[in-house]
Amino acid sequence: MKNLDRAVATTGSRTRQFIHNHPRSLASAVVVALMGFGVTAFGIAPMAPDASDLPRRLVTEIVTPDDTSVQLEALANHPLQLYRSDVTRSADTVDSVMRRLNVADAAAASFLRTDKTARKLLEGRVGKMLQVRTGETGLLEELVARYPAENPDQAGTHFSRLRVTRFKDGFIAMVETAPLSSQVRLGSGTIRSSLFAATDESRIPDPVATQLAEMFSTDIDFHRELRKGDTFSVVYEALTADGEPVSWNQSSGRVLAAEFVNNGKAHAAVWFQDGTQKGGYYGFDGQSKRRSFLSSPMEFSRVTSGFSMRFHPILQKWRAHLGVDYGAPTGTAVRNVGDGTVTFAGWQNGYGNVIQIQHANDRTTLYGHLSRIGVRVGQHVEQGAVIGNVGATGWATGPHLHFELKVKGQHQDPLLIAKASEAVTLSAASQAKFTTVAKEFRQQLQAAVAAESHTVALLD
Repeated sequence: MKNLDRAVATTGSRTRQFIHNHPRSLASAVVVALMGFGVTAFGIAPMAPDASDLPRRLVTEIVTPDDTSVQLEALANHPLQLYRSDVTRSADTVDSVMRRLNVADAAAASFLRTDKTARKLLEGRVGKMLQVRTGETGLLEELVARYPAENPDQAGTHFSRLRVTRFKDGFIAMVETAPLSSQVRLGSGTIRSSLFAATDESRIPDPVATQLAEMFSTDIDFHRELRKGDTFSVVYEALTADGEPVSWNQSSGRVLAAEFVNNGKAHAAVWFQDGTQKGGYYGFDGQSKRRSFLSSPMEFSRVTSGFSMRFHPILQKWRAHLGVDYGAPTGTAVRNVGDGTVTFAGWQNGYGNVIQIQHANDRTTLYGHLSRIGVRVGQHVEQGAVIGNVGATGWATGPHLHFELKVKGQHQDPLLIAKASEAVTLSAASQAKFTTVAKEFRQQLQAAVAAESHTVALLD
């Protein structure tokens, strides 16, 4: 036995010595061996019997489930919690809210009426998103209300969360500020009467419709060129609070991509931002949708008086109307149509409150009859910035915006401003990256159209 042990030890020692002295030879031997096994397996495998010819056997096993009474007892011992959701309304009281949410809790109702923080539930604007959690007895365990951030500067990025929680010795109310999240959503629709009616039918938020009109404003005159049967598809960001789509105004983020087919012609736009470069919308061909001037100083309005001769309603005589009047309610936001510097902001005879802005290439714009001026002389304002609000100051028979455009001191028709202005170009270095982004969004837009077609087919 001792001789056998010595032999094994000697063999092991020699093996280790060989591995140490000839590592490459050993590796080659292993590779050859594995190749040999591979060839052998390849040659043997086809000789195996067909699986369909092998004998089959049915095995039956009786499974005994747990006693039903045990399962019912476990279910009965599990605490039951009910969740209900709603939104606040204009005529709401604490009692009406509690009834709608099916909460019967006098102590909770009293706390909501008297606690300074809890009273925020029904203070301010309506449309707060409510969620309650109750126990088996129907008593309130927790109430959460989500609504726009109390700080106006955070309105587009955050939301307020009012939380009322029950503890053993009563209730506690607290308000938190939390960031909004975004989800990418798809939508599509067909124009039957108006853009907003179509987006409502497709459950697309109004701010998305507004962005669509702005994105394609240089391609389509939404006041006069929209046709029944026009179609659109859109990829946009939906803002959410704790995973729930927010229900208040501006409930969506940026439109990421869209396609609009107007009178048989397709127009596309994709949001693209490369590094620190200012983002903007571009067609699938890489051509910018943004021009040096917006098509209109307001998102949506109606032209009540164009650039032509007209009978002046106050002076009672025919005279040239050197601008365009847009009818809109008092307080409607007025936007700057192009990057520039404010050269005048104040009262100017029949124009009432006026803002005048100097733009590149010796062009100026004028905004009259404002109810509020939101800029100062010398201030640089970017395209799209809100500079004031519609009013009826000066010689005005009703609330509207008087808008003028001058090129080298000569009045021009403002309705031609956008289509005649220069397009913003995409740098050559960004073209490759844009092509990749555009391809992804094109596929998503096609998916949105396919989903809409499938839905229509099901309804038919």
